[in-house]
Amino acid sequence: MNDTDLHVNYDRTASKACVLDAIRRAEVGAIAPESHVTVESWDGLSRTLTGKRLELLRHVRSRPAATVAELARALGRDYKRVHQDVKIPAMAGLLDQTRDGVRAAHDEIRTVIGLAPEDSPFAPAP
Repeated sequence: MNDTDLHVNYDRTASKACVLDAIRRAEVGAIAPESHVTVESWDGLSRTLTGKRLELLRHVRSRPAATVAELARALGRDYKRVHQDVKIPAMAGLLDQTRDGVRAAHDEIRTVIGLAPEDSPFAPAP
């Protein structure tokens, strides 16, 4: 299973600890694939992962498409809108769009929402 942790307003200390832990595991040969995506705020998440885009991710997870046009037809949606709804999650690392087609990059996306804005990697330095 290929899971992704999606962090909203995630704290720097936790991010650093996660990276250092992955390095330690790799050094002893205990490599486990993991994926992390971080967005700067709840608004950033809601712009990236709309209801239609989540529907698209679910569809592509079980039925990859060779092209965006094929995906638009399968979803019964306008090509231009589907193209945009593929582009944004692909840029965020939530969807794979290659010459081979459009595929869901992950089986599961877990969301972690940090509540301390000063810990955000996007917060201005003091």
